[in-house]
Amino acid sequence: MKNWDQWYLEICNVVAKKSSCLSRQVGSVLVRDKSIISTGYNGPPRGVPHCNERYLVDNKLRWAMTHKGLSPDDKKYHNICPRQVLGFKSGLGLHLCQASHSERNACINAARNGISTKGTMLYMSCGIPCKDCLVELINFGVEEIIVTKLTYYDELSEWVLKNSNLKYRLYNI
Repeated sequence: MKNWDQWYLEICNVVAKKSSCLSRQVGSVLVRDKSIISTGYNGPPRGVPHCNERYLVDNKLRWAMTHKGLSPDDKKYHNICPRQVLGFKSGLGLHLCQASHSERNACINAARNGISTKGTMLYMSCGIPCKDCLVELINFGVEEIIVTKLTYYDELSEWVLKNSNLKYRLYNI
Protein backbone atom coordinates (compact mmCIF):
# COMPACT_ATOMS: atom_id res chain seq x y z
CA MET A 1 0.00 0.00 0.00
CA LYS A 2 1.45 3.36 -1.05
CA ASN A 3 1.57 6.15 1.48
CA TRP A 4 0.33 9.64 0.56
CA ASP A 5 3.84 11.02 -0.01
CA GLN A 6 4.65 8.27 -2.47
CA TRP A 7 1.34 8.76 -4.25
CA TYR A 8 1.84 12.55 -4.64
CA LEU A 9 5.46 12.16 -5.76
CA GLU A 10 4.34 9.81 -8.52
CA ILE A 11 1.77 12.38 -9.61
CA CYS A 12 4.41 15.14 -9.52
CA ASN A 13 6.60 13.04 -11.80
CA VAL A 14 3.74 12.54 -14.26
CA VAL A 15 2.87 16.26 -14.21
CA ALA A 16 6.55 17.09 -14.84
CA LYS A 17 6.43 15.16 -18.12
CA LYS A 18 4.15 17.89 -19.53
CA SER A 19 6.95 20.45 -19.14
CA SER A 20 8.53 21.59 -22.37
CA CYS A 21 11.52 23.09 -20.56
CA LEU A 22 14.76 22.12 -22.27
CA SER A 23 16.74 22.45 -19.02
CA ARG A 24 14.74 20.44 -16.49
CA GLN A 25 11.25 19.11 -15.95
CA VAL A 26 9.61 19.70 -12.58
CA GLY A 27 6.07 18.97 -11.42
CA SER A 28 4.13 20.23 -8.42
CA VAL A 29 0.89 19.12 -6.80
CA LEU A 30 -1.06 21.42 -4.48
CA VAL A 31 -3.07 19.52 -1.88
CA ARG A 32 -5.64 20.33 0.79
CA ASP A 33 -7.18 17.64 2.99
CA LYS A 34 -5.56 14.89 0.88
CA SER A 35 -7.30 16.21 -2.25
CA ILE A 36 -5.43 17.66 -5.21
CA ILE A 37 -6.62 21.20 -5.87
CA SER A 38 -4.09 22.14 -8.55
CA THR A 39 -0.99 21.03 -10.42
CA GLY A 40 1.80 22.86 -12.20
CA TYR A 41 4.87 22.21 -14.30
CA ASN A 42 7.64 24.55 -15.36
CA GLY A 43 7.20 26.27 -18.69
CA PRO A 44 6.33 29.53 -20.43
CA PRO A 45 3.03 31.35 -19.93
CA ARG A 46 0.04 30.32 -21.99
CA GLY A 47 0.50 31.32 -25.62
CA VAL A 48 4.19 32.30 -25.28
CA PRO A 49 6.58 30.35 -27.53
CA HIS A 50 8.57 27.55 -25.95
CA CYS A 51 12.37 27.68 -26.09
CA ASN A 52 12.56 25.38 -29.09
CA GLU A 53 10.36 27.87 -31.00
CA ARG A 54 12.09 30.95 -29.59
CA TYR A 55 15.14 30.51 -31.78
CA LEU A 56 12.92 31.34 -34.74
CA VAL A 57 11.06 34.38 -33.37
CA ASP A 58 13.20 36.11 -30.72
CA ASN A 59 15.45 38.66 -32.42
CA LYS A 60 17.40 39.41 -29.22
CA LEU A 61 18.22 35.72 -28.73
CA ARG A 62 19.19 35.44 -32.39
CA TRP A 63 21.44 38.52 -32.02
CA ALA A 64 23.10 37.12 -28.86
CA MET A 65 23.80 33.80 -30.58
CA THR A 66 25.15 35.46 -33.72
CA HIS A 67 27.52 37.58 -31.64
CA LYS A 68 28.85 34.40 -30.03
CA GLY A 69 29.52 32.96 -33.48
CA LEU A 70 26.52 30.61 -33.35
CA SER A 71 23.82 30.24 -35.98
CA PRO A 72 20.31 30.45 -34.51
CA ASP A 73 19.04 28.65 -37.63
CA ASP A 74 21.16 25.59 -36.85
CA LYS A 75 18.62 23.03 -35.68
CA LYS A 76 21.13 21.39 -33.33
CA TYR A 77 20.47 24.24 -30.88
CA HIS A 78 16.70 23.98 -31.02
CA ASN A 79 16.57 21.22 -28.40
CA ILE A 80 19.01 22.87 -26.00
CA CYS A 81 18.09 25.50 -23.43
CA PRO A 82 19.05 28.92 -24.85
CA ARG A 83 20.81 29.78 -21.58
CA GLN A 84 23.04 26.72 -22.00
CA VAL A 85 23.72 27.54 -25.65
CA LEU A 86 24.87 31.01 -24.56
CA GLY A 87 27.20 29.49 -21.93
CA PHE A 88 25.26 29.99 -18.69
CA LYS A 89 25.49 27.29 -16.04
CA SER A 90 22.40 25.83 -14.36
CA GLY A 91 20.55 28.46 -12.35
CA LEU A 92 22.29 31.38 -14.11
CA GLY A 93 21.14 33.58 -16.96
CA LEU A 94 17.57 33.39 -15.72
CA HIS A 95 16.87 36.81 -17.25
CA LEU A 96 16.77 34.88 -20.54
CA CYS A 97 14.21 32.33 -19.33
CA GLN A 98 10.53 32.94 -20.07
CA ALA A 99 9.42 29.92 -18.03
CA SER A 100 7.64 30.00 -14.72
CA HIS A 101 8.49 27.39 -12.10
CA SER A 102 6.11 24.51 -11.40
CA GLU A 103 5.33 25.56 -7.83
CA ARG A 104 4.38 29.06 -8.95
CA ASN A 105 2.25 27.62 -11.77
CA ALA A 106 0.40 25.29 -9.39
CA CYS A 107 -0.63 28.28 -7.25
CA ILE A 108 -1.43 30.46 -10.27
CA ASN A 109 -3.59 27.69 -11.77
CA ALA A 110 -5.53 27.44 -8.50
CA ALA A 111 -6.03 31.22 -8.36
CA ARG A 112 -7.06 31.32 -12.02
CA ASN A 113 -9.81 28.85 -11.16
CA GLY A 114 -10.90 30.71 -8.01
CA ILE A 115 -9.45 28.16 -5.59
CA SER A 116 -7.82 29.41 -2.40
CA THR A 117 -4.29 28.18 -1.73
CA LYS A 118 -4.33 29.13 1.94
CA GLY A 119 -3.55 26.21 4.24
CA THR A 120 -2.29 23.89 1.49
CA MET A 121 0.64 21.52 1.13
CA LEU A 122 2.77 21.60 -2.00
CA TYR A 123 4.45 18.42 -3.22
CA MET A 124 7.32 18.99 -5.65
CA SER A 125 9.63 16.81 -7.75
CA CYS A 126 12.71 18.89 -6.91
CA GLY A 127 14.66 20.44 -4.05
CA ILE A 128 13.84 23.62 -2.14
CA PRO A 129 12.56 26.33 -4.51
CA CYS A 130 14.25 29.59 -5.48
CA LYS A 131 13.84 32.71 -3.39
CA ASP A 132 11.18 34.20 -5.68
CA CYS A 133 9.00 31.09 -5.57
CA LEU A 134 9.40 30.76 -1.80
CA VAL A 135 8.24 34.36 -1.34
CA GLU A 136 5.20 33.64 -3.49
CA LEU A 137 4.40 30.34 -1.76
CA ILE A 138 4.52 32.08 1.61
CA ASN A 139 2.24 34.86 0.34
CA PHE A 140 -0.12 32.35 -1.32
CA GLY A 141 -0.61 30.81 2.15
CA VAL A 142 1.02 27.44 1.45
CA GLU A 143 1.77 25.90 4.86
CA GLU A 144 4.21 23.13 3.93
CA ILE A 145 6.38 22.08 1.01
CA ILE A 146 7.49 18.49 0.46
CA VAL A 147 10.63 18.13 -1.65
CA THR A 148 12.90 15.40 -3.03
CA LYS A 149 16.08 16.86 -1.49
CA LEU A 150 17.02 19.51 1.04
CA THR A 151 19.25 21.49 -1.30
CA TYR A 152 18.68 25.16 -1.92
CA TYR A 153 18.17 26.61 -5.39
CA ASP A 154 19.97 29.80 -4.43
CA GLU A 155 21.62 31.39 -1.38
CA LEU A 156 18.73 33.64 -0.45
CA SER A 157 16.18 30.83 -0.54
CA GLU A 158 17.76 29.30 2.58
CA TRP A 159 17.50 32.57 4.47
CA VAL A 160 13.90 33.21 3.36
CA LEU A 161 12.80 29.70 4.29
CA LYS A 162 14.46 29.70 7.70
CA ASN A 163 12.98 33.12 8.53
CA SER A 164 9.43 32.19 7.59
CA ASN A 165 6.72 29.96 9.03
CA LEU A 166 6.70 27.78 5.91
CA LYS A 167 7.31 24.16 6.92
CA TYR A 168 9.42 21.94 4.72
CA ARG A 169 10.41 18.29 4.67
CA LEU A 170 11.59 15.43 2.55
CA TYR A 171 9.18 12.86 1.20
CA ASN A 172 8.52 10.11 3.73
CA ILE A 173 8.83 7.07 1.46
